Amino acid sequence: MKRTTIFADDDLIAEIKEISREEGRSAAAVMREAMLSYIDRKKNKKRKLSFVGVGDSGRRGVAEKHEELLWKKGSK
Repeated sequence: MKRTTIFADDDLIAEIKEISREEGRSAAAVMREAMLSYIDRKKNKKRKLSFVGVGDSGRRGVAEKHEELLWKKGSK
């Protein structure tokens, strides 16, 4: 683990210290958890949206005509 320095507003530091007191943990542990949570949310957001638009056929009204299109004579 490496030591680093960050700049934060007094209000943010006060919030971190309050949480650390309430939970009986160090301020560093609270900050590490917050950073990991932020990174995890960012990674999950990217993964969830990576497939958007893959199945775009360019056709309109498919939802309304899905049965006709699925069961059209001669289709498999």
